[in-house]
Amino acid sequence: MFSQLPEPALDPILSLSVAYRNDPRTDKVDLGIGVYRNSDGQTPIMKAIAEAQRIVTAQQQTKAYVGLAGCEEFNQSIAKVVFGETPIYDRMSVIQTPGASGGLRMLGDLMNVAAPGTTVWLSNPSYVNHKPVMEAAGLTVKFYRYFNTATKQVDRDAMLTDLSQAGQGDVVLLHGCCHNPTGADIALDDWKAITELSVKNGFVPFVDVAYQGFGDGLDQDALGLRHMAENVEEMLLTTSCSKNFGLYRERTGAAIVIGKNSAEANNAKGKLLTLARATYTMPPDHGAALVKTILADEYLMNMWSTELSEMQQRLVSLRDGLCKALKNSHSTDEFDFIMSHKGMFTVLGFTAEQMQRLRNDFGIYGVDDGRINIAGLSESQLPYVAEALAVVSQK
Repeated sequence: MFSQLPEPALDPILSLSVAYRNDPRTDKVDLGIGVYRNSDGQTPIMKAIAEAQRIVTAQQQTKAYVGLAGCEEFNQSIAKVVFGETPIYDRMSVIQTPGASGGLRMLGDLMNVAAPGTTVWLSNPSYVNHKPVMEAAGLTVKFYRYFNTATKQVDRDAMLTDLSQAGQGDVVLLHGCCHNPTGADIALDDWKAITELSVKNGFVPFVDVAYQGFGDGLDQDALGLRHMAENVEEMLLTTSCSKNFGLYRERTGAAIVIGKNSAEANNAKGKLLTLARATYTMPPDHGAALVKTILADEYLMNMWSTELSEMQQRLVSLRDGLCKALKNSHSTDEFDFIMSHKGMFTVLGFTAEQMQRLRNDFGIYGVDDGRINIAGLSESQLPYVAEALAVVSQK
C-alpha cells in the first residue's frame, strides 16, 4: 500500500525548529516559527488564561461531548471580539474549529460543496497553509499581487488591478491584519476599495484573522473587515485564539459565515456541521472554555486586553530597537521598513542563500523566503541580530 508514496518534503517552517534545537551554539536565535516570546525567550501563559484555567478546573463537572459546533458561548463571544457592534449578527453563523487552520479547511470544503471548483484568490505571498488547504478542499487557486519587494510595502495599484479580475462567484482571501509573512498591511482605504470591487464584481471576501490585537489594537485591527462585513452580502471569516490568547497548543478557532439573510447563514452552518462530523466531529473544548470564561468576566477581560496591549507595544519596541541597532552600528536606514510593518512578521527581502547564511554563520533561523518572527526576539539579542543582518545584506 505504501510503497509508491514519495519521500516526504520537510515543512519549511516546522523543520527550522528541529534544526534550531539541534544547533549546539549558545548564541543561536529562533526567528522561524510564529510564536510570541517574552524577554526571557519564553512563550508564557497569559495571566488571564491562568486565572480562567483555575476557574474552569474548579467549576467544570464533566468532560462529556459539547457538540458539533463546539461551545456556543465561545462562538458568540469570539464573534463579538472580531465584529464589535457591526450590525450583521442576524445573518451570521459561527462554529468553533480546531484552530484557524481547521476553520480554513471547513470553509474550503463548504465552498467546494456550494460551488465545486471555486476559484480562491490569495495574496502573493500568503500564509504557507493557505494554498495547500484550499487545494486539498478541491478549489482552484490564483494569486493577486500584493507585496512590492523593492519598497517592502503593499503594492496597492497592482493589488487592485488584479482583484478587479476576480469575478462573480470567486473568493478573495484577505489577511485581517498583521499580514503573514510580510507584515505589510492594507490601509482602511484599501479595505473600502476592495469592498467596492466585491459589490461591483460579485466576488466573496474571505478574511483570515489570526493576529487581532497584535497590530494597532483589538478594535483598530478590525476596522477594515468590519467595514467590509457591513457592506457586502456574503463573507467568510476564520479567527484564531493562538496568538492573542496564547493558546497555541489548544487549537482554538472559529469559522464564520455571513449570508444574505439568516436562512442562508443557518443553511451554511448546517452544512459546516455535516462537514465537521465527517472530519474531526467535535473541536477540542478546553481552550474555548478558557476564552469564554475571560470574555464573560469584566475583570478577566480587562486583564487580558491589558496583557495583549503590552505584547503589542513590545512588538513595536522590538521593531524600533532593531532599526536603531542597525543605525547605531552601521549607519544604515536600509531596514527602516521594519518599523512600518505590523504584528509578528517581517520579510527582509533576503534571498534563500542569504537566509541560509544567517543560519550557517550566525545561528539565526528564519524562513528561506526571508520571513523573520520579530516576536521571537529578545531585547538582549538586538545588537547581535542587527550585526548579522548588516553583514549578510552586503552583496
